[in-house]
Parts: sequence; structure tokens; C-alpha cells
Amino acid sequence: MFRNGRVAWLFILPALAFLLLFKIWPIGVSFIESLTTTSFRGTKSFVGFENYSYLFRYDPVFWNSFWVTLLYSAIVNPLIVLSSLLMALLLNGSYFFTKFFRTVFFLPTAISYAVVAVIWSIVLDPYYGLANSFLTSFGLKPQPFFASPDQALWGLIMLNVWRSSGYWMMYFLAGLQNIPESLYEAAEIDGASTLQKTLKITLPLLTRTMSFVLVANTAFNFLSFAPVYIITKGGPMGSTNLLMYESYKSAFVNADMGRASAITSILLAIILVFSFFELKLTKANFEY
Repeated sequence: MFRNGRVAWLFILPALAFLLLFKIWPIGVSFIESLTTTSFRGTKSFVGFENYSYLFRYDPVFWNSFWVTLLYSAIVNPLIVLSSLLMALLLNGSYFFTKFFRTVFFLPTAISYAVVAVIWSIVLDPYYGLANSFLTSFGLKPQPFFASPDQALWGLIMLNVWRSSGYWMMYFLAGLQNIPESLYEAAEIDGASTLQKTLKITLPLLTRTMSFVLVANTAFNFLSFAPVYIITKGGPMGSTNLLMYESYKSAFVNADMGRASAITSILLAIILVFSFFELKLTKANFEY
């Protein structure tokens, strides 16, 4: 038994070392950095929690980014999870068309976020974009899209849904194909409809997959950066100024590493809180 334990640790240690080196250590360094401030001469001094105090009490830009990030995540997370689950349910089979459409839906995931952002910025350009050309050809009014404070955030949301849904669909497909077919056969013998089988068998047995997708997708969306940086630069009028982009501006535009690190630490705390409640909400307690 002791020997088996040592062998197990030998397999775990490389992954644990990378986790400590590239995850835990940077988090610790970022938190320590958030307790300092940088003078005009480039020297750092310890200020404790003053950066946090200033953010919460006197920084309207931070609060705007905070609420924009919460709104963005509250909309984009359910949309991605629901769309990816729906695609997985529709394509969970061995029909002749399923492999083709799985590939089609997964293809956007193979494109980097930077390239996707450039494509969407061209398509939704308010003056020369393909979308407005399409609208005007039908006699409809052209839209400002990313140039509008009311539409820019929605543009980022749709971009993220289009790019990410196919990726999370694959996880749901894997979860669906692990459900024993015998359960569906027994339900059919009892006269269950397709909707009843979905609600009583499929969804309860997908809770673990759902839990992983929900938590991982939430963390990913809270850290969205590339589309904001490439397309909107946080505008117009701060309508897309997500916390991750605000942290970047604070660090590399304003050279205020203390404020930037404080924002990232707060963002990490938000992700942990959301993940905790999502794990509680989707806790899998059904065994088969």
C-alpha cells in the first residue's frame, strides 16, 4: 500500500509542480503586489490594503467595470451553457448528419480569440461592414454595433457565444454518451416521452458535466480580454470596460501595478464566490 502511494505521488508531482509554479505562485505574487504602490520614480512602497480601500470607496471607473463585468457574465454564461447543451442534445446520435454539424459547430473554437475579434470588428463595422450591407439591402436601417454604448456589450456577448458554444458542446456530448442506453430503453417501456426522458434521465445524469462546464465557463468569461482590447478598448463610454481590461490599462497604460493587482485579486475572489455557489447549485448526487 505504501509503495502504491509513492508511485501515485510520482505521477502527481509533475502536475502539482506546474500548478504551484504557474498558478499558485503568480496569484501570491499578484496579491503581494496589490499591497504596494509605485511612485513616479518607479520605487515601490508597502501600503497595505489602501489600494482596495480606494477602489471600493473612491474609484467610479472601477465600479463601472465591476457592474459591466457582472452584467456581461450574467448574460453570456447562461447563453453559452444553454446553447451548447441544446446543440449537444440535438447532435447526440449516430445519424448521417451529426458528425458534419458537430464539426461545423466546433469550427469557431479552432479560431483564436484575436482572429475572431478582428473578423467580428470587420463584419460589424458601422460604415463598411457586411452586416450593415445586408441590412440596407433589405431596406433596414444600418446599426452602429460596437460604436454604440447600447449595442457594444451585446456584440461582445454574441461574439463569445458564437466562438465558445461549440467547445462546451463537446463536453456535453461526452457526458451524454456516458449515460447507459438501458435507462432510456426502460423509460420507453414505461411509456415515457422524449421530454420526460430528457427531464428525468438526461439532465439529472448530466449534473457533473454541467457543474464542470458552468464553473469553467464562468471563470473563462470573467477573464475575457482579447475582444475588448482589439475591438472596443473598453468603450464606447465605458460600456465594455470589463475588469480584466481595466486591470490591463492600470498596469500597462498608467503604470499602476498596485491598483492593477488589486483588481485582479478582486476578480479572482469574485470567480471563487461564483464557482462555490455554482458547485453547490449543480451538486451531483445521482449515481448509476
